[in-house]
Formats: sequence, C-alpha cells, structure tokens
Amino acid sequence: MNVRVEEISSIARKLHFEIGAERVDQEIERAFRKIGKNAKIKGFRPGKIPLPVLEQYYGGQMEQEVLGRLINDTYFKALDDHAIPAVGEPRIVDSSGVSRGQVFTYQAEIEVKPHITAQDYVGVALQKEAFELDPKVVDGRLDELRTSRAQLEISSREQAQAGDSVVIDFEGFVDGQPFDGGKAEDFVLELGSGSLIPGFEEQVAGMKRGAEKEIAVTFPEDYGQKTLAGKPATFRVVLKEIKEKIVPPLDDEFAKGYGAETLAELRGQLEDSYRNQETSRIDNDLRERLVRELIERNPLEIPTAMIAKQLEYMYANVTNRMRSQGLTPEMLGLDAQSFAERYRQTAADQVRGTLLLEAIGKQEGIAVDDDEVDGRLQEIATMANAPLEMVRKYYDGEEARAGLHTQIAEEKVVRFLLEKSRVTEVPRAALETAKEPS
Repeated sequence: MNVRVEEISSIARKLHFEIGAERVDQEIERAFRKIGKNAKIKGFRPGKIPLPVLEQYYGGQMEQEVLGRLINDTYFKALDDHAIPAVGEPRIVDSSGVSRGQVFTYQAEIEVKPHITAQDYVGVALQKEAFELDPKVVDGRLDELRTSRAQLEISSREQAQAGDSVVIDFEGFVDGQPFDGGKAEDFVLELGSGSLIPGFEEQVAGMKRGAEKEIAVTFPEDYGQKTLAGKPATFRVVLKEIKEKIVPPLDDEFAKGYGAETLAELRGQLEDSYRNQETSRIDNDLRERLVRELIERNPLEIPTAMIAKQLEYMYANVTNRMRSQGLTPEMLGLDAQSFAERYRQTAADQVRGTLLLEAIGKQEGIAVDDDEVDGRLQEIATMANAPLEMVRKYYDGEEARAGLHTQIAEEKVVRFLLEKSRVTEVPRAALETAKEPS
C-alpha cells in the first residue's frame, strides 16, 4: 500500500491511496468465499456454486464488501502510520472500483485537529468585577423564603390582583374555532407568574369573583405549537375563586425553620451563600474575558467536526436541564437544528478556547498528575454525597476520564495565565460600561 498525504489547509488533509493488485485479488477471493457459503441460486446447492456464476449474480455485493474492507483497513492504518489527528468522518472523494488484477486507488478528505503554537498570552490586561455585597439581594432572598412558606387562603376581596392565585375556567378560540389544549376547568393560575400566553394574566387581574370575561391575546411567533404560532386568539374566562398568599412574619421563629437560631444568623448564612455564588460568577466571567482575549490574539481555523461535537454536547446539557425541570425542548420550539444555528459561534469560540488552553499547557509544561485526579474524584464524591468507589467506577470510562483530565488541566492553565496577567478590579457598573460598544 502506498499513501501520500496532501495538506489542503491547517485543518484538512487529503490522503491518496494506492493498493496493489495482489491485495485486491485476495480480498475479492475472500469476499466470494464468504458469499458462496450462503448464496442461493436455482439449480445449485448452497456452497457448491461455481465462481463464474457467483460473479454473475453477486458481483455488486462483492464489490461493496471489498471496498468497505480495503478502505477501513487502509484508512485507519494510514492515520496511525502518519500520526494524523483526524476529527470527524472521512469523505471518500474518488475511488477507482475493484477489478481482478488491477490496482485499487481512492482518495479521502479528512478534517484534522490544528497544530497550534499560542502567542502573546503572558501579561494580558484584564478587568475583574469587584465584589460588592448588596443588602437588597439578601432581603430579596429572605422574601423568597417567606414566600415559599406562604399559605394560600381564600381572599375576602372581590377583585383579583397581581400576586393572587385565581381559580378559573377558560376556553380558547382561533378563527372562531376551539383548539386542542385550549380548554380547562378549575385551573389555578398565579397572576404575575408568566405561565400563560403574554397578556392573558394581565387581563384576568381586575376581574371580580364570579365574573365572565372575553380576553384577546396573540400567540408568540416562536410558540411551541406551530399551528398556533403568531395567531390571534380569544379566551372566554370565568373567575370562580380568589386566593391570596399569607406569608409568615420575619422573626427568629421563622429562622428556626431553616436551621438558624436567630434571624440575624439566617441573614448571615444567606450573605455567605450570596458571596460564594457571586465570587464564582465573577471568577467565571474573568475566565471568559481571558479566553476571549486569547482568541483575539491567536486567530485560528477550526474543524467543523469539532464545532458540531461541541454543539451536540451543549444541546444535550440544555435538554437535560430542561427535563430535570419538567420541560421539553418542544415546549419552547427548540430543536437541535435551530439550537445549532443560534449557538454555532458560541460553540466555535469554546472549541478555540479549549485548543488554545491545551496548547499553552503543552508549551508551559503544565501537566496533571494522578494525585490531582484522585483529589478531584474525592471532591466530586463529597459534593454528590456519593461513595468514592462509585465515582471512581464512573470515571474509569475513557471518555469521562479524559473529560475530567481536560477540565483539571484547563483550570491549571487558567490559574497560570491569571497569575501572569495584569488584573484590575473595577466596580460592576464600570465593567458593564466597558462591555458596551464604543
């Protein structure tokens, strides 16, 4: 076998194959022997069909089997022999076909992982948001806790208002006709929750107990049910009952329900939680700023196969989170294709960032040792409240282990880069102003 590798671009190669006639003849014989064992032709016993007859009836099947074997065997061997970092599937662009006594040739195009030498990554000037404790956020979280303990009670008021939960019957019509899923009885709706079509809840607010009203709305253009998207609709609504939330008083007794002795202690716990969340968000934002700067300083072409794989990963994460909340992509009119169109650039930048961090890690000799991996597994087990051996077993898988290794390596490279960067802390308002285009 002769193989010639042609560089089409920094991310693409064309492999030219030439396979000798002797190998081709061997594969043809092998294919016909296999076919002949099970072939059925009238007038011949299975396994006793003469070769010329097999060639006449099963020549097409033979060629497909031989082509598949020759290409599979030679293509992957060429990748190993020439150390080609292929990504995605090859595209066979030319094939001579197989015939006895003839050389077989074909060409395959493949995308490859680019070889990167990162430049200008030390001493990057970055802005970092300075953490500022906002008492209003803590107050808001206390209010959320109170609301979570609220009890719904029948209101003495005759008129519904925002924040109430109302019991309604409704039936919807489009073009004067009822539609599937547009009717319900004793439906409990929290006014202001935004759970129904925009404009619906606002028109229920102000209705009186026992009142009937006709409400006009328009379905959003991106509504999940395509037959209704963008169409005007009318709903006949009867308000049957009004319930309001009664929240408990904010005192030490309330705090004890959350494991604190006093309200002051509960507030302190919420402040700590808020601080930790904000610190994590700020650190993630700084990392993103660093990676964006690296991408600007190191333009590089990346394979479409790597972008496609990143999009699949992102879409799987999004749909898994949605399902954990009882939602489906269809409810929001989302599918893999529309997701890919919307987030292709994001996925491409994520791939670029990963490649650059990997390249810098190699250039700086930043490695991950077994102790670091073991330590991370222990952290995962602790956070998940799971047995360490169970976590180890999961990460014994090649893909999961590689992903964990990459994650740890990227974190180490980011720490190295931030230590070498010129980081200035600025107030959030100044940081957001800096983000705006000039």
